[in-house]
Amino acid sequence: MKIGLALGGGGVRGLAHIPALETLDECGLRPAHIAGTSMGAIIGAFYASGWSGARIRSFIEQHIIERGDNWKSLYPKRRGLFKWLSAFGLSFKGQGLLKVDGLLKYLIESIQAETFEDLEIPLKVVATDFHSGEPVVFERGPLWPAIKASISIPGIFVPVEHEGRILVDGGVANNLPYDLLTDVCDATIAVDVIPMPSEACNDSPNMVDAILGMLDCMVTQLVQVKLAKRPPTIYVRPRLTDIRALDFLKAGDALEQAAPAMADFRNQLKATF
Repeated sequence: MKIGLALGGGGVRGLAHIPALETLDECGLRPAHIAGTSMGAIIGAFYASGWSGARIRSFIEQHIIERGDNWKSLYPKRRGLFKWLSAFGLSFKGQGLLKVDGLLKYLIESIQAETFEDLEIPLKVVATDFHSGEPVVFERGPLWPAIKASISIPGIFVPVEHEGRILVDGGVANNLPYDLLTDVCDATIAVDVIPMPSEACNDSPNMVDAILGMLDCMVTQLVQVKLAKRPPTIYVRPRLTDIRALDFLKAGDALEQAAPAMADFRNQLKATF
């Protein structure tokens, strides 16, 4: 049976995909095809290149500050933390606040795959045509422009100019792209990392939080409509709360909060496959 794995976008909350990958590995299941949007595209590229879920977790943990870390535990991580923090750059073009070229260069060097053809598992990466709003799906050629476009949140990251198009974050058009796999797979697994609604807060959001919050609301509505029409074989949505999309200081929280959902996911996998 060919299994298709779709990994949704959600910023740092996309690290919650890692426990799902570890659960697949534990069950001895390997997807035949992967589709990813935004952070799901990054994690998907690592997994498609042959990295196990455990190896991806180890890599990420060397680049984040976790609860309980002290100077002694942070010292071995110093190189990874420096590379992670220095990978972002400010943009002065007025098209976005940040550039992510350094981050993508570092990630692609880490997985040692420059093109889609270098990957062990076929991967589809989703971006959005800014002017038409249509999804743009990459599945061949260089990984760099595809992933860069897929994570380019409008107003936050600089858009990508590619083959005459202006491309932005794939979540605008298709944040949970399991529908791209239904024609080539017998079953699909979709991992959704958009956060659950949290308790009401009276604080006014800043500019970045307002942009990201509106994107989360829009994405949630679009995904719910798609799920109602044609759901995947297995749908996984860890309960993620109080983690903002770009709050990398809560990367460890994303991994921790995803853990409780894995028992049910494991049971679904065993019942289905």
